[in-house]
Amino acid sequence: MKNLLPLFFLLLLFACSNQEKQSPPDKSHLTPLQTAEAELLAKDVVDETHRTWQAYKKYAWGHDVLTPLSKSYKDWYDEPLYISPIDAYSTLRLMGFDDEAAQIENYVVDSLDFNKDIDAKIFEVNIRILGGLLAMYELSGNPKVLEKTVDFADRMMPAFDTGTGIPTYWVNLKTGVARGDTVNVAEAGTYTFEMGILSYYTKDPKYYQAGKKATKAVFDRRTEIGLIGDVINVQTGEWVSPASHICAGVDSYYEYLYKSYLMFGDPELKEIWDASIDSVHQYISEIHEDRLWYGRVDMNTGEHLSATVTLYDAFFPALMALSGDMDRAKKHQETWDWLWNKYGLEPTVYDYRNDTPNYPVYDLNPEIIESAYYLFHFTGDSTYFNMNKQYWADIKEYCRTDVAFTSVENVETMEKRDYMPTFFFAETLKYLYLTFSHDKNPAFFDEHLFNTEAHQFQRENFDKDEAKKRLGF
Repeated sequence: MKNLLPLFFLLLLFACSNQEKQSPPDKSHLTPLQTAEAELLAKDVVDETHRTWQAYKKYAWGHDVLTPLSKSYKDWYDEPLYISPIDAYSTLRLMGFDDEAAQIENYVVDSLDFNKDIDAKIFEVNIRILGGLLAMYELSGNPKVLEKTVDFADRMMPAFDTGTGIPTYWVNLKTGVARGDTVNVAEAGTYTFEMGILSYYTKDPKYYQAGKKATKAVFDRRTEIGLIGDVINVQTGEWVSPASHICAGVDSYYEYLYKSYLMFGDPELKEIWDASIDSVHQYISEIHEDRLWYGRVDMNTGEHLSATVTLYDAFFPALMALSGDMDRAKKHQETWDWLWNKYGLEPTVYDYRNDTPNYPVYDLNPEIIESAYYLFHFTGDSTYFNMNKQYWADIKEYCRTDVAFTSVENVETMEKRDYMPTFFFAETLKYLYLTFSHDKNPAFFDEHLFNTEAHQFQRENFDKDEAKKRLGF
């Protein structure tokens, strides 16, 4: 009987979970003192964003990534794709840096040429470049930005010409030659959101249909217990790895099922979501030492394989909150908050049974901050405001440099590494700012949906009846 208690507790805790979206509270539970503090924190994030952006312009302009310690830059490929500025644009506009955003927009229109003989990783450029350009177009209304966006998307499309419709790992932006037949599920099925938006703007369903075909190809290869693996062959559809999880390598597949349904109203995506998420909770979730974890199980049997998780998994409370599953969202956020405070920052990979940081790097990741923001919005509980207050304080203590912010090599020693990922602009700073400025404009959350790179899109701009025609579902 003792061995059944954890399972009984899990079932009891979540038996009444509501899968429909919940209404946020009328107001947050901040005291007058916390409200004043929030204004100061929001200003601090804005000031630090401006300082960091100035460092990028001084040391890395025209290149993909700032390296803050050496005050230099790195590019992802042999030629730069201007990834940091495209990622930063939607955050800069949100914070009111219109001149800086206009400089990016002008560069994209006048100077950026995607006809480059380089093999680009489809997943990464989809969420960063395609997503960033789509947000730039929505925020600017500049038709020349849309032209650049369409040009880039068309250069991505040859990757989807496979035996399953799942895109290859790489595609050459100049020649269209695609390669890399083995991808993880996130790389396979994280396209419906951006490509749906592009189809809506262009009234050409080919983009959304390509993204949806890839997503369905993954779902259609689920096992009898409703689970998917994590690595698949794009030509044959055979699973290369049978591990089922929500961790990095799978995470945004689930995220896009629900967010794309919310944005466009495609009922088929909702059906896939409902069938998928129930199996995730039934087989992958685990209570360990009174904390809710999602480890790794065998897709065929549900047998536990590993207690290894990644800090990217901390997006899951946000997704649960968005879908109305508040009990799990709160419980899982408590888990990640515990892990953050155990070290002062999160390790990228952690084994919760062995209590071991298998990969102790912290890359300025936003996921735990994103989830705290979502939960603060939906509950109004200052607990989640205080979480992001603590995370921001720790990031400033351990990651701030004399010009910007940098990753940490080891959360046990806090040794710095010379790299600032592009998503620090797009996500981390944005979600912190949105948390601290939430009470100034609480409707912002409900009016927008974010892609997995945190580029924001107004929901009212996408009429669901019109989406049926433009996206072709």
